[in-house]
Amino acid sequence: MTIRLHLLCAASTPSMRFIGFPADEALDPPGRNSLTRLSGRLPRFDAVLRSPALSAAQTAEGLDLEAAPETSLRDCDFGRWSGRTFEEIQTQDAEALVQWISDPHAAPHGGESFADVHRRVGAWMEDLLARSGAILAITHPTIVRAAIAYAIGAGPDAFRRIDVAPLGRAVFSGVGGWTFRALVPAKATD
Repeated sequence: MTIRLHLLCAASTPSMRFIGFPADEALDPPGRNSLTRLSGRLPRFDAVLRSPALSAAQTAEGLDLEAAPETSLRDCDFGRWSGRTFEEIQTQDAEALVQWISDPHAAPHGGESFADVHRRVGAWMEDLLARSGAILAITHPTIVRAAIAYAIGAGPDAFRRIDVAPLGRAVFSGVGGWTFRALVPAKATD
């Protein structure tokens, strides 16, 4: 059985634009506007899933897609840093921020570490290998980064070396394991 998985990063939110730790936030105006470029240009999928977050739901809605919520696609739990900016944390808790950036197993914010997210996303991807067809999943940059790292056999330390923009799409194929095929930027179409 072959499965094709496309992970689509949700459209932009205020925390994406201003480098922050997202809470469950709505798309910002540029994010809503960017959906018109992509609407109707995605390939056909047998199933469409999304993170339970508001931004993922609004991205699906803006693309006219009916998407089922999937808890494994939720963003990283940033604990007490949720809803705050990177700059704010750097000013108030610089040592913890350095620890978090340099150690993928650290979670000084009281939420998930990158290693935790890597395990969660890897387990979800392994479960998908029992399926066939094409799946689109709307999620968050951290989840897309985890999936890429998992597919190429890199550990959670690879997170900081992968950048995924709003509406960027990672494409994978699975037959007994995962192959990372492409990272499609938001402005590209199929």
